Amino acid sequence: MSDQQRHYDVVVVGGGPAGASTAALLATEGRSVLVLEREKFPRYHIGESLIPGVWPTLDRLGLRERLENMGLVRKYGGTLVWGRDLPQWTFSFADGGPYPYAYQVRRADFDALLLTRARELGAHVVEDATVKEPLFDGERMTGVRYQPRGGDPVEAHADLVVDASGQQRWLGRHFDLIRWHEDLRNIAVWAYFQGCRRYEGQESGNVLIEYRPGGWLWFIPLGDGTTSIGYVTPTATLAESGLTAEKLWAEQTAESREVARMMEPATRVSGFRTIKDWSYNLERFHGPGWLAVGDAACFVDPLLSTGVTLALRGGATAASAAGMMLDTPATAHETGRRYEESYRRFLTGILDFVRAFYDQRKNRGEYYEDAKKILDRGEGLPADVDFVTLVSGLSDGGDFFESPPEGGLELLEKLRSRVSAPPMTVERGR
Repeated sequence: MSDQQRHYDVVVVGGGPAGASTAALLATEGRSVLVLEREKFPRYHIGESLIPGVWPTLDRLGLRERLENMGLVRKYGGTLVWGRDLPQWTFSFADGGPYPYAYQVRRADFDALLLTRARELGAHVVEDATVKEPLFDGERMTGVRYQPRGGDPVEAHADLVVDASGQQRWLGRHFDLIRWHEDLRNIAVWAYFQGCRRYEGQESGNVLIEYRPGGWLWFIPLGDGTTSIGYVTPTATLAESGLTAEKLWAEQTAESREVARMMEPATRVSGFRTIKDWSYNLERFHGPGWLAVGDAACFVDPLLSTGVTLALRGGATAASAAGMMLDTPATAHETGRRYEESYRRFLTGILDFVRAFYDQRKNRGEYYEDAKKILDRGEGLPADVDFVTLVSGLSDGGDFFESPPEGGLELLEKLRSRVSAPPMTVERGR
């Protein structure tokens, strides 16, 4: 049956992590799902450093073994040159959740794996397809009109449309719903290197984040000896510098303390890339006949590497919400409200912490206390545990998960037992 003749339960616009996970999970429930992706996978994408918050959704998709066999760099935590007096310090994911590591990935391979899994589970995926406009019956969205490469325009009808178009923000632009976070209007510039130094042992796969006046540097060790090195700064700072993005990157890396040491023996093996990392969220995440998920709904400053976690956790939630909307249309608006409320709860915690973390007047202990205040879990856990929980992407998202992550309850009891230990001394200076 052709697309022109078929009515789908759900049309998903976008085949990145948010769209692929939403479609895959809906397909496992027997829903008919069409995924429309404007590019041909695999395709390049930035955002290579994952955090453990991706695991619950990846495990539901049955992808752990495949990821383990891809030869990826394991990321057990992070190393930071950050805070008052710029002390160098580390954290380990094992201290804040049941998942001791995540991965540093090449997004072209990782995203292609997710989209392939959506196909395997029953979603119909069309690549090289440009969505032209939404279709409506009154105020309710009923499908989309899209243009396949080399073909005639197609109308695909559905009971629900999910916008997972990433930073295209397809429906956000259509409905004029985009609200920028003015204090987080940043630009990123980066390139790839071979031959960088790496830390020893389990820290060899750590992401390194180093503060620089006016911005910060990332250092992400990837497979085959490649390292991604980037600089993030406000767009206004770049404009005021009078430099190109590449020259500002060169200036900041040369003047850095730890990144310069790590990249000293390296050779650049790519050109430079830039992207505007302007944080934003939509005014609404849902409406009659539609939902927005992933970067199509919101984007947070990349400081904490939360992008893919927001996409995958959002995809799991969107799939649950979509299923409820399809089964009980009379309560669809209430379901959409709960979906948006839980999504925003998780998003707000991340945003609050990013803003608190940018304050360089603090030291490590004070960042821990910020995390504790933001989580406000009332569980009596040590502040350093709350910090790792936040940077792992495992903080409570309300309805994000139907059940705790595997091993989560046992770990919580173990962490609670630490409360009887001597209280943490808040670090003052180095």
